[in-house]
Amino acid sequence: MAVTTRIAPARPQALGLTAREHRTLARLRTPEAIQAFVNGLPANHEPDGETILSVREVLRQQRAHCIEAAFVAACALWLHGERPLLLHLDCDPRDYPHVVALFRRHGCWGAISKSNGAVLRYRDPVYRSLRELALSYFHEYFDRHGHKTLRSYSDAFDLRSVHPSTWITQPQACRAVHDRLAARRHHALIDPIQRRLLTRRDRFERTAARLVEHPRPPR
Repeated sequence: MAVTTRIAPARPQALGLTAREHRTLARLRTPEAIQAFVNGLPANHEPDGETILSVREVLRQQRAHCIEAAFVAACALWLHGERPLLLHLDCDPRDYPHVVALFRRHGCWGAISKSNGAVLRYRDPVYRSLRELALSYFHEYFDRHGHKTLRSYSDAFDLRSVHPSTWITQPQACRAVHDRLAARRHHALIDPIQRRLLTRRDRFERTAARLVEHPRPPR
């Protein structure tokens, strides 16, 4: 695949992957294929509490939410000679942050993104900066009352800076990696004046946003 920056592909043994796990991820040769794979995973509704599953646990349990799918995407990209980069999108305290995996093509950024709704998903590699990419999520990023809540984005976080066992093969929740990502320097997307000018999403938009791919199972 045509990329602007390549690194040495990760060796599956160095990542701790089993032969079966490696075969699954090795088939995902493009960002589009990775996105289709994570889209196909049922949403992790965390019925028993917060999980932050590692790559191994996502493949074993066959479920994922945003950061868990981003781990899978980053691992697949690394196996194919691309940097395993994550981006943290932070928001108003009333809402939930979002995490995407990053890739570049011809100098522009794209994102692989797992979302149970329709609008916070894949981004084509057409964004000249991470700020542009983050802003592409702004209008659609809102809480259940229609208030737009996206506030900042992080510096790119290279998962090569942490040991693979902490996010690829760990059986417990990957809290340490999550916390390091959330603690990265963040850049504001709007200022206080702009925040006061924000409008709510209208009723039709809020109704349309209730469509989800994987409904929450009954308790």
